[in-house]
Parts: sequence; structure tokens; C-alpha cells
Amino acid sequence: MTLPAIGERLEFPLPADAQGRVHKITAFRYGRPGSGAKAYLQAGLHADEFPGMFALHLLRPMLELAAREDRIVGEILILPQANPLGLTQRPDGFLYGRKETASGENFNRNYPDLAALLPPLQLSPDAAQNVASCRAAMCGVLDDMQPTTALEAMRHRLMLLAHDADLVLDLHADNQALPHIYTGTPLWPDALDIAAEIGARAVLLAEISGGNPFDEALSGPWWELARLYPDHPIPNACLAATLEMGSNDDVDEGLARDQAQALFRILARRGYITGETLPDLPSLACEATGLTAMAQIKSPSEGLIVYHTELGDEVAEGQLIATLLDPLGDEIPVHAETAGCLFARHSQPYGWPGKFMGKIAGRDDIASRKGLLLTD
Repeated sequence: MTLPAIGERLEFPLPADAQGRVHKITAFRYGRPGSGAKAYLQAGLHADEFPGMFALHLLRPMLELAAREDRIVGEILILPQANPLGLTQRPDGFLYGRKETASGENFNRNYPDLAALLPPLQLSPDAAQNVASCRAAMCGVLDDMQPTTALEAMRHRLMLLAHDADLVLDLHADNQALPHIYTGTPLWPDALDIAAEIGARAVLLAEISGGNPFDEALSGPWWELARLYPDHPIPNACLAATLEMGSNDDVDEGLARDQAQALFRILARRGYITGETLPDLPSLACEATGLTAMAQIKSPSEGLIVYHTELGDEVAEGQLIATLLDPLGDEIPVHAETAGCLFARHSQPYGWPGKFMGKIAGRDDIASRKGLLLTD
């Protein structure tokens, strides 16, 4: 009799970084590879975004128990700290984990475009067989890559671990924010249960957001391949989403436990865990809207930011959001570009031209929202 896998620990060394340090990516596997669908959850890709790390830490013993009771179906991979490189960037006693300091590259951009890299595919009339063929081809492309830097190797390893997953949840946090979610337009409303469970106050949809972030590098190839091979059935075989779990510095045990339980329910509702009595799915507290309708509030000048609105406020187009106050001079009003929910702000109340001040989930496309739709 084959015993269930109880939280197998996997470690993957990376090449030495610019300082000669060797880091490793650590994953925890529950269930059996190849025995069913695969779920992949990671946190800390931006290494200074902490709520997801805590939530996955608390999720692990819940999965451990389910595994001991042989209630895991398929495979679940958990990476509580996906970016060991970013965790070492503490030059002046403060952790900088969004970008690699050596290259200036965002840790959540520039993942490989698998659809563009695949060779011509021999497909069939069977959707499941086509999924298997596409995944095998993706694996071949990734296996042929030869990353040289620690950053390239980290991106490569994360893609190897996640490219064949049916469900990918990349846990992030914003500077000061309510929970929200980014996912592909073709994946909605399939991702509604995920947004509802985490209490999302904004659901932001795009096929191409720009920069090829991790989630999009995994889900986007599927709808692109469906366009390239219109005569063959190719489903959206990977539901990948970026889950913004709140504010960067929200390390709170009660909140993290609630989030871990929400993630556990997501996995159970989707069939990765059996034997659970689940409550009704919570109502979603927002509408899904296009990422092109999300207003990025930017500072028009330098000065103190005096907010007149709070997170969660429904604002009207033209409403006064904040005032830029120059301690040596003028006060400049900042108004909402669109109507919607103010779901994110910046915790440091000082601005300069172009600095991000907040985000509003609007309903109507904004003419200026083109090209790179995400904050770098």
C-alpha cells in the first residue's frame, strides 16, 4: 500500500548572486505528483510583502493534517518564501524586496513567454490530450533554458515548478490596501470563488497587463495557444491569479489565520481536499472590472499628502481625494479621475511628481490606461 505524502520538503539551490551568496528555493509538496490536478501557491515573490508568507505558514499544518488523513487529491505545492534573493536586500537596515538591487528589475516581471517560445505543436481533437501535449512542450522549452544569473535561475525554477499547475495563486500585498485580485479576463468568472473567499474589494481583469508577471506567464499562454490553433480545442488549463492580501506590513496572527482558512477552503471547493463541510461561498463585495478602468492616482507635485478619503470609500469622478501641501508654499488639490472604490493608498504621506498615491477600481475604461498597466 502506498502511503500518502506528508509535506515533502523540496530544495532547489540557485547560482551565487553578485555577492557570492548561494540561496535556495524551498517548496512543500502535499499529495502525489501526477495523481490528479495540481495547485501551486507561493508568497513573497516581492520579498517585502509579508501577509502571504504568514498565511501560507499557517496553511501548511492544515494541509499536513489533511495529508495524514489521506484527503489530498492530486498535488499541492506551497512556497511560503518564493524569493530568497530579495530577502537579503537590507543595505541600510530596511528590506527592499520589490526589485533586484543589482539589476533594478522587478522580481515579478520578465517571465518567459512560453507561447512564443514553443515549437509547432501536433494537436488532436481531444482537449485533454492537447493540454498534456502543450505542457510537455512547455517543459521541454524550460528544460532547454540555461539561466546564468541568480535572478534568471530563480524565475526559471519557479516556472518549472508551476508551469503544469491547474491552479496558481501568487500571494502579494500592496503598500496600504484592501484585499484585491488581478487575473486574466478569460478566467472570469471562473475565479469568482477565489475573490469571494479572500474578501476582495477589487477584481482587476486584463489579458495583457504588460511586463509578463508570473501569473500571466502561466495563464496567458493558454488563450494565446487557443488563438494560434483555432481548429483544435485548447482550454484555459491554468487558472493563475495574483492575490493582493492587504497591506505590506500587516503581520497579524488573526488576519493570517483567516486568510489561511480562506485558502484552505478554496482548495477544498476546487477538489484538492476531500472530506470538508464547507460554508456557503461568501458574496463578492465588488464587481470585476477591467485593469484599463483602474485609476492610478499620482502626485502632481512635491509635498505632504493629506488624504481626505479612506480605504474602501466609494468616490465620485472629480471628488477631492487628497491635497498636496508644500510646507514652504502652495496647496494643490488631487481629484479622482474616475468613480469607484479607493482600494489602495501609499503609507508614506509625501509625494513628488509621478509618485503613486492610490488606486481606484473604476468601471469605465480610462483613455490614458494603455501599455504597461501595472505599477512597476
